[in-house]
Amino acid sequence: MVGRSLPGVQFLDGAVRRAAGALVFWRAALDLRETMHYSACMSIPRVRLASALACAGLYLTLACSPSVGGGQGQEPEWPAVAKKWFDRAGASFNALDIGDAEVSVKNALELEPNRPSVKLLAASIALSQMRYDEAVSLLQGETSADARGLRARAYWYSGQLARASEELDRLLEDPEVKDPWAQGVVQLARTGEGREPFRVTGALLAVVDMPRVPVPTLIVPLELNGEPVLAMVATGAPEVEIDSTQQKASWVSLRFGRRLEVKDVPALSRDLSGLSRRVGAPIKMLLGVNLLRRLNVTFDFYASQFVVRAFAPPPPPEATALELSYIKGGGMVTRARLGNEPSAPGAAFLVDTGVVFPLAMSDSGWQKAGVDPKGFESVSGEANLKQGVVPRFELGGFDLPRVPAVYGLPLGDLERGGGIHLDGVIGSALVAEFRASLVDQGRTLWLEEMPVASRGPSPDEVEGDVGQLVAPGTPGPNAPAPAAPRKPAAPGAKPAPAAAPPAPAAPPPGAAKPPAPAASAKEPAPAAGGARP
Repeated sequence: MVGRSLPGVQFLDGAVRRAAGALVFWRAALDLRETMHYSACMSIPRVRLASALACAGLYLTLACSPSVGGGQGQEPEWPAVAKKWFDRAGASFNALDIGDAEVSVKNALELEPNRPSVKLLAASIALSQMRYDEAVSLLQGETSADARGLRARAYWYSGQLARASEELDRLLEDPEVKDPWAQGVVQLARTGEGREPFRVTGALLAVVDMPRVPVPTLIVPLELNGEPVLAMVATGAPEVEIDSTQQKASWVSLRFGRRLEVKDVPALSRDLSGLSRRVGAPIKMLLGVNLLRRLNVTFDFYASQFVVRAFAPPPPPEATALELSYIKGGGMVTRARLGNEPSAPGAAFLVDTGVVFPLAMSDSGWQKAGVDPKGFESVSGEANLKQGVVPRFELGGFDLPRVPAVYGLPLGDLERGGGIHLDGVIGSALVAEFRASLVDQGRTLWLEEMPVASRGPSPDEVEGDVGQLVAPGTPGPNAPAPAAPRKPAAPGAKPAPAAAPPAPAAPPPGAAKPPAPAASAKEPAPAAGGARP
């Protein structure tokens, strides 16, 4: 049940096993009725660890982009009270305490309504909450690169393509500006005249069966301009991205389950061949948040379902609601607590399903968790990457004990220019333990507890060769022989529940593209005991 703590967790071998040049994570499955157990192992090639955070493309949003409040030159002397409110607003926004940041910057604006740095901070906060008109209004008359960058994003995400194009052109005329997101989007904005971005046609709902892959990533079969492809859900990426070996950045059409079509989707372009090798599937597209938050999506890793809707679904009967913000309108971030006590510190986390680890923590995150990473065991062959355990991690109403995490990934690059200090990244291995629904135009993420019946077997039932990729729920070659048949139950005894069927084998890398799923008349219910659609 949401809102109460888990009674315990078994954490195997420090969560990370080293062998054969690979990292093997034992992924936790949340069970509020008993304990957190481990249902499958997954392997991440060691050679790709340094670039693990880049696979979802967040660098396009943050790296080399202007910083919040910068570039204003020498400002007049501050009134003491106004400066205190401004500093408090900046500190609160940095810690993702949005409520306090909004109150504080409002007070600063009342005292200093024409000061550029106050207007920039207020616009950054508004943009993170997807209040695009407010952000544009606050920046009226401001011509700095910071202001143009924020205003261009507000226009772009609100669908005002002509104005976005104009702002982006002026922004990129500045030789001191290096903004990869702007450089990629400007061409799409210039060719957007007459388009209606993200126009949904066809059915009101489509349910897509997600194939199993060797690592806990969310892979979605769909049609790209009429051709079947595999896409990956990437909540850390601001935009849809297509494989540059397929085509260049362009406006595309996506169809889900042969039923629901999304037209005029802006798609950037990048090489996804390395990502395909890492996940063991031919990924040709990333589904970023600019698309996901418009489709009321639900993704359920264990039930292998991905649902898109043209309407807002009703709230689940039992779920915790995460309030979401977006770094400069793009990367999805939320606030968690590193402990379950009232005094436990809050922390800001990027939610990125393109990262396979349960958690990746920065120095500040480990400090808030009360853990010194200096004593962590190093990963073989990766001197800068270590493994550890977060004692308690409170995510919404879920209190999770002993969550595996890594230390040493380059999280600092993700913070550049966003105004929010990240304490870590919540990866797909943790998100996959819940049935997740993105609603209210992306402002809220519902997390529902997954029933035990829908999960794979525990670790003593799954064994794979060291360093081998093993799909969740798929027995390895060294798995024990099947158990002997049970003796008949005594007269009058209730029969034992049937065991869950094994998950299908993972497709080998480079396998043929799967056919598009058959049409479905209505959204099916999840696995037995699961949450309602």
